[in-house]
Amino acid sequence: MKLFCLTLAALLVLSSTASASDSGMTREQGDAILKELREIRQLLARQQATPAKPENLTLKADATFVLGSSDAPLTLVAYTDYQCPFCGRFEATTFPEIKKKFIDTGKLRFILRDLPLEFHPFALKAAQSVHCAGDQGKYWEMKELVFKNQNKIDVDALAGYAKQLSLDSDTFKHCMDDGKHLQEINDEAKYAHSLGITGTPTFVLGKVVGDSVQGKMIVGAQPLAVFEAGIKEMLEKQN
Repeated sequence: MKLFCLTLAALLVLSSTASASDSGMTREQGDAILKELREIRQLLARQQATPAKPENLTLKADATFVLGSSDAPLTLVAYTDYQCPFCGRFEATTFPEIKKKFIDTGKLRFILRDLPLEFHPFALKAAQSVHCAGDQGKYWEMKELVFKNQNKIDVDALAGYAKQLSLDSDTFKHCMDDGKHLQEINDEAKYAHSLGITGTPTFVLGKVVGDSVQGKMIVGAQPLAVFEAGIKEMLEKQN
């Protein structure tokens, strides 16, 4: 399965290279573009060398922040990158319908996991900002605000969004500067890689068995119909 955001990044770099060639570029700019292309090529090579991902997957079910009823029959785990346009598309078009139809009605729990991709320079800080906001009870609100402003998620912008949510600015800044949640986010990414999850968005839809979620993997910003069909099929099997 292709790395959706990785493939897009390669195309964007190639496009920028062509544009820069037409208008002229400095040696430093050219070297920087070549370096990024090499990094993207290496990531693509690792992805191609990875065995095909299984359709079914079992992963840990523990989470600090969960949307939905604790006794919902199904759980949807989402791996996301706040700078990934495909993740942004899911957030803007599909997630609101999933929330209204299944989370708010008690049929589905939703768990969000972090998988900031290496070639997205702002993704890691954005993920940290959501966790830092979570320390002040605004995890989901910050997640929504960051996704709505994907084109502007540098450190100063993130501080501005924290202010919009009426967070304590000093506490938020201290959390960000100290990298309070950095290890947690990095560990989450490593765990995802150990499962063969390397692209975003990637989802696992299934049921909780013990301390794990056992279910079917859904890769990419799929339309609502794909999630809807999977949820209905699993609910019917449980009845």
